[in-house]
Amino acid sequence: MALDFERDGAAHLAGAAAPFLARLQTLAASLPADKAGLRLHGVEGLPALLAPDALGAAPAERLGPAARPVRAILFDKSAATNWALGWHQDRTIAVRARVDVPGYGPWSTKQGLLHVEPPFPLFESMVTLRIHLDAVPADNAPLLIAPGSHRLGRVPEAAIAGAVARCGTAPCLAEAGDIWIYRTSILHASAASTANAHRRVLQVDYAAGALPGGLDWLGV
Repeated sequence: MALDFERDGAAHLAGAAAPFLARLQTLAASLPADKAGLRLHGVEGLPALLAPDALGAAPAERLGPAARPVRAILFDKSAATNWALGWHQDRTIAVRARVDVPGYGPWSTKQGLLHVEPPFPLFESMVTLRIHLDAVPADNAPLLIAPGSHRLGRVPEAAIAGAVARCGTAPCLAEAGDIWIYRTSILHASAASTANAHRRVLQVDYAAGALPGGLDWLGV
């Protein structure tokens, strides 16, 4: 059964990125190839690709016209960069500068970019796109999601396994040019690839609101 965004927290948008695939592949080829996950900021041409009249159409449809990309990461699983990721919820956002605001913390730096853990309801107001530059069949490490887990709030580490067992799991299979959109708060995981092939995915978080107390999204 196809996943429903409102019910399950995720949906498959077949071919939604196909008109932009050549530009995405050219952009990816211009970036360093030795990192499994590359956080993107200030990359020429990327903001236009992620705008509401391009790849950002689906987030704008769900969050409203104020939706904008607030973080982008290019993942590439290959024979040289292969990994598995256990079940988890996203916990941090990327910001421009440190401003101490109640409820925001701890702080961390990832690839030179400042991150902070916000109150979890912020994630419940966001959506994430996974834009597939390569095909992702079952043996090429598709994202796994727990349908409906976006409605559970912040799940304590010790309760994650039980939550996944109750919700079940679904693999996000894709062809090159497909998009998966999901609630950023959803429980998700990924196995290592066994396909010995590239699995390039541009993952982009979208939000519609400003941050409090002088904090500002890093953006793309």
